[in-house]
Amino acid sequence: MKYLFYILFLLSFSNAIVAQKVAVFDNYATLEKTVLGDEKTIYVVNFWATWCAPCVKELPHFEQLNSENKDIKVVLVSLDFKNQFESKLLPFVKKKLIKSEVVLLTDKDYNTWLPIVDKDWSGSIPATLIIKNGKKFFVEKIFSDYKELNDYVNKIIN
Repeated sequence: MKYLFYILFLLSFSNAIVAQKVAVFDNYATLEKTVLGDEKTIYVVNFWATWCAPCVKELPHFEQLNSENKDIKVVLVSLDFKNQFESKLLPFVKKKLIKSEVVLLTDKDYNTWLPIVDKDWSGSIPATLIIKNGKKFFVEKIFSDYKELNDYVNKIIN
């Protein structure tokens, strides 16, 4: 019994450590090359922020997609403020036990990188980018539930 508590304690601690690993990118080009650069991988990239209520509401759908679909890589690109990285973003990721890869993008040169993501993106969030075989599929919307997100992703990747 003593060992069971010890193992549970270690598992909960390891989740907290994993949840705290968030890379910071000062420009989108570096993020794209570093995180989204494998052409053999199908990416589902969600642009969000902790201060965006609709973004936070749909995050569990992306987490479920990440855990149930091993053919894709979910990347959660936070657009939170750099000066709130330690005070807001890291505690949020830890509290929610987010397993998907989380990165912070602090690139404020929106006129340069928004059109790289999608030429018609207004910049509003949440927004989702799917990358498959080098092709980009972009949608500026809120996914109301997991089924809606899953159906949308499967329609594109299949």
